[in-house]
Amino acid sequence: MLTLRVKPKAMEGEEDLPRDAKIVKSLLKSMGVEEYEPRVIHQFLELWYRYVVDVLTDAQVYSEHAGKQTIDCDDVNLAIQSKVNFSFSQPPPREVLLELARKRNKVPLPKAIPGPGIPLPPEQDTLICTNYQFAIPKKQPAQAMEETEDDEVSAEPNSSQEQKTDVPHPTSQKSIVSSQ
Repeated sequence: MLTLRVKPKAMEGEEDLPRDAKIVKSLLKSMGVEEYEPRVIHQFLELWYRYVVDVLTDAQVYSEHAGKQTIDCDDVNLAIQSKVNFSFSQPPPREVLLELARKRNKVPLPKAIPGPGIPLPPEQDTLICTNYQFAIPKKQPAQAMEETEDDEVSAEPNSSQEQKTDVPHPTSQKSIVSSQ
């Protein structure tokens, strides 16, 4: 005679889960999380696997650097510690932030120029002001005369050549850009 057992739905999914998924599920339950979507377990598993692979890869690098053939607990501990130091940084204490805020707030903001439209700060305090200057070198009079004659001669090519070339003419004003 054949007997069928009917399992409750809650128990049915647990037996099909891998061991790691069961561990994640029990961790969630121990933390008081009762309701969650099933994909949460898979997301935790993926995060967990990535973290373990990163730590073990770092531990292997430390082991090879030390000239050892195998990874030991010290290598894993060092890899975890370096991951914690690199990944999780603490913000500065509240007192330090308050002191920095006090110092910064002592300097008043620049006065806005009254006028129509939205009031803006002075141009030197904005990011749209120019941060460069043009410097036109002063030439000696004789050198300047020779250069203008050369420019006039080179500026008279026949019109068919002008249409074929897109090269700028040497008669344009020369300037040097220097940053502040």
